[in-house]
Amino acid sequence: MTYAQIAAPAAMPVTLAQAKAHMRVTSDTEDDAITALIAAATQYLERDTGQALIDQQWRAYFDRMPCDGVLELMRSPVRGIVAVTVYDANGNATVLDGSDYYVNLVARPARVRLADSVPAAMRANGIEIDFDAGYGEAGTDVPDMLKRAILVLVAHWYDFRGVFDAADQPVSVPALYARLTRHFRFLSV
Repeated sequence: MTYAQIAAPAAMPVTLAQAKAHMRVTSDTEDDAITALIAAATQYLERDTGQALIDQQWRAYFDRMPCDGVLELMRSPVRGIVAVTVYDANGNATVLDGSDYYVNLVARPARVRLADSVPAAMRANGIEIDFDAGYGEAGTDVPDMLKRAILVLVAHWYDFRGVFDAADQPVSVPALYARLTRHFRFLSV
């Protein structure tokens, strides 16, 4: 399966002021660098854990239906399914009606099962699922442990920013980051 972000989040889960307070930085001279580190740490955490922190929209592409008939969406939390499209052998798209698939948003990962009446899909990217994911519209909606993990990464990378070349960044990931994010990871990732 492949994923493409359709709509990016409108905000960051951690503000510049929160990061500066965490690192005890009072000057404004490093604001651009800290803002860039917040974006990088957020992106790192989302890719590392499969989490979508602030509301965003994704498209999952599947080559075929798995043997068990269940398509798993490896982003979390999934808030809703926007559309399910199946392409036939000729490449013709059919957008499925909500009655043509079953959704379990409570499961982790969220699961989609197509009805038996859905026609077979073409082999390469024959099934597309558009979905909304995220904890909410603002950083206040994101679990505190995930925000703390971002702050840990930002502070760590900030401390080591001049020690190593830009090509060697990020230098490392502190152990505290792994402890803060472990309950948010998918077991199969």
